[in-house]
Amino acid sequence: MSKKHPIVAITGSSGAGTSTVKTAFEHLFWRLKIKAAVIEGDSYHCYDRKEMARVVSEGDGDRRALSHFGPRANLFGKLEETFKTYSETGNGQVRKYLHNEEEAEPYKQEPGTFTQWESMPDNTDLLFYEGLHGGVIDKEAGVNVAKWVDLLIGVVPIVNLEWIQKIHRDTADRGYSAEAVTHTILRRMRDYVSYITPQFSQSHINFQRIPTVDTSNPFIARDIPTPDESFVIVRFRDHKAVDFPYLLNMLHDSFMSRPNSIVIPGGKMSFAMELILGPILENMIKQKKNA
Repeated sequence: MSKKHPIVAITGSSGAGTSTVKTAFEHLFWRLKIKAAVIEGDSYHCYDRKEMARVVSEGDGDRRALSHFGPRANLFGKLEETFKTYSETGNGQVRKYLHNEEEAEPYKQEPGTFTQWESMPDNTDLLFYEGLHGGVIDKEAGVNVAKWVDLLIGVVPIVNLEWIQKIHRDTADRGYSAEAVTHTILRRMRDYVSYITPQFSQSHINFQRIPTVDTSNPFIARDIPTPDESFVIVRFRDHKAVDFPYLLNMLHDSFMSRPNSIVIPGGKMSFAMELILGPILENMIKQKKNA
């Protein structure tokens, strides 16, 4: 961790809703005039889209279980190196993964490929990461990404809701069939248990959305539950530093479920994030200036 070059990371599974939280952070950065160096977790995959499909299809046995959740398909060591370098110097090497035609067109590349590694912008206030592995630990490889992160946010809908969101996103936005998405979910389950869920024990704050409608069979769900059909559980690792009476007063219909957790209506999640995270970011920048 570094007061002079702080790192903020949002971590969550594919389909968990990290992009929504990223948008909330972008609003906070704009309001607080914070210049962030932004990196995406997809940039640290080992294979581009075509290579990944080939490796999985040509593999046999354990190789077919290769997934973007685990270490065999990601550059965990490179990600830790990026965090370490930024923490020490305020800079580092980054690249982009080009998800679609719109992102790829300025680079004259195909979607599903990577850009070249290049230096981050100079004089940034903090490093902001959004992706699958902001707090990943791979003990076997001696990799600990989490230890370099000053503020780690977990985005963790219950697993059925996560699957509903992934199926809808990948079929509507990425052109996959529901059967193909379901196969992907099953193929990567071991890596999900080993490398995704343990991160939420490392996070400083978790936002977990709980639907209030039936999601018992996510593979036939026609609609994603709306925010108003949900509650959000916000869990704090250091709950003694949280002004819960203030949050309960500001967030109507919220309540505490445990000494370290507050439950809020799903439609108030963005507002709650601003109330909770705004002061943390302000203090982070204040400490940076005093370092």
